[in-house]
Amino acid sequence: MAEAVLCSAAEAAELIAAGARAVDCRFDLGAPDAGQHAYLDGHLPGAMYAHLDRHLSDMRRSGCGRHPLPHAADFSRHLSRWGIGPDTVVIAYDAGSAAFAGRLWWLLQVAGHTKVRVLDGGLAAWQASGLGLSHAPSLPPPLRREVRFDTALMVDSAEVAVLSQDPATRLVDARPGPRFRGEVEPLDPVAGHIPGALSRPLTENLTSDGRFKPAATLRAEFETLLDGRPASALIAMCGSGVTACHHLLALAHAGMTGARLYPGSWSEWVSDPTRPVASGG
Repeated sequence: MAEAVLCSAAEAAELIAAGARAVDCRFDLGAPDAGQHAYLDGHLPGAMYAHLDRHLSDMRRSGCGRHPLPHAADFSRHLSRWGIGPDTVVIAYDAGSAAFAGRLWWLLQVAGHTKVRVLDGGLAAWQASGLGLSHAPSLPPPLRREVRFDTALMVDSAEVAVLSQDPATRLVDARPGPRFRGEVEPLDPVAGHIPGALSRPLTENLTSDGRFKPAATLRAEFETLLDGRPASALIAMCGSGVTACHHLLALAHAGMTGARLYPGSWSEWVSDPTRPVASGG
């Protein structure tokens, strides 16, 4: 049986009481400081805050999309400051959908830290369960943590250019349908999608209440999408390599492993005007 990657609010509360470290990943692309303000207004007991731009990305890097991956050394320092040692169980959460918590989950996976669960339904599920929030500052004991990233779980633009045209590969785009089809583009300078990519908005992984669909349902849906190919044939992408992690989380929840991430995603792809762009369905 595959190891659980999600947890309910009740399970999260039990894990935190037993020493797990919660990490708040709330973020708003249109208001980058809103998530931290929300954290200060109330968070899960003992939670630290992970800012998408400052902790889960390295905005100093150029040519790598809108949210370049952090360097392993920087991520190691954040884990050290958050009190996350090799044996620490981590509870990642955001406001609800796991669109941002999924990024932390994936970074921990590629750093070799598998003791991480995502709070299914996020803070909304926690509050709906009647559980209280903390306003106290979190001061974990100091430690030193050093991790390395497994680059075999990532692909770059050169690989995508080849693999997107390979019938053995499934390049799956997590952006909303209108952005994929090129009807609108609120964030990047060019609209459309990579030729050969398939559209599956991340919302298709969720039920109407913002929680993940049952594992069996997701497995059936992804098996249909893969059409006989193994999960390792799937490359997840989105606008900047953040919400694409939602697909990798959904696959793990379904017990399907081996899929990879295109970290730069659409924003990196269109930074080179010589790369082809498609539109429509």
